[in-house]
Amino acid sequence: MTESNKKTLRIATYNIHKGMSAFNRRHVLPALKHALGGLTADLVFLQEVQGEHQARAQRHHDWPEHPQHAFLADDQLHHVYGPNAAYQHGHHGNALLSRHPISSWHNHDISLSKLERRGLLHSQVLLPGRDLPLHALCVHLNLRANDRRVQLAALADYVVAHIPADAPLVVAGDFNDWRQEACGFLREALDLREAFHSLHGRVAASFPARLPLLALDRIYLRGMHVEHAEAHSGKSWGQLSDHAPLTATVRLN
Repeated sequence: MTESNKKTLRIATYNIHKGMSAFNRRHVLPALKHALGGLTADLVFLQEVQGEHQARAQRHHDWPEHPQHAFLADDQLHHVYGPNAAYQHGHHGNALLSRHPISSWHNHDISLSKLERRGLLHSQVLLPGRDLPLHALCVHLNLRANDRRVQLAALADYVVAHIPADAPLVVAGDFNDWRQEACGFLREALDLREAFHSLHGRVAASFPARLPLLALDRIYLRGMHVEHAEAHSGKSWGQLSDHAPLTATVRLN
């Protein structure tokens, strides 16, 4: 939140591809951290965060000593991590970085098979001057359309059961929704509006990062008004991940 207006919040979502370049040739997390800092976001929703990978840690001299979410947050941001996929050398999942305290968090499993382990990372963020916490759900859905429909329904059920209808809510992440079915479903089920769609009448293309063609990443909102939304793509971002990050500046109601 800016000093001049504490009702304004800057939100980012980014699939960081486990800190590796688009074809897994290079470890790019230090450069990615610098680029993320340039976004000056208050809340950063991250997907494909490597909590641990012993083989890559041995292979790359600049592999961080701490888990990737802690490395990216440094001492500047609060952070939580929800591991979803575990394997021989480690695990990865979703994370949230926040300039404001995180009062509680929970990782809710929405996996449909052993091949694609997915979760909803639910955090409650304490904003200055606000009685109600902001609820933040970091999401990464399956590749198959039928699976995504089941997971969207599970997401809606979870929100109805666990988040008050009058609480501000952000649901952001990698929806893999190239068919663009999520916007209509989440609007009808939860009164969530996508940031780019609200401003421009369309969702933002974010994949591949160098020259985006598919709209896979989203920022859905409830209880706030969108002032600005931007997809950060091009050659420099294409060297850091296969996805482009999205940012939205919003004003809380």
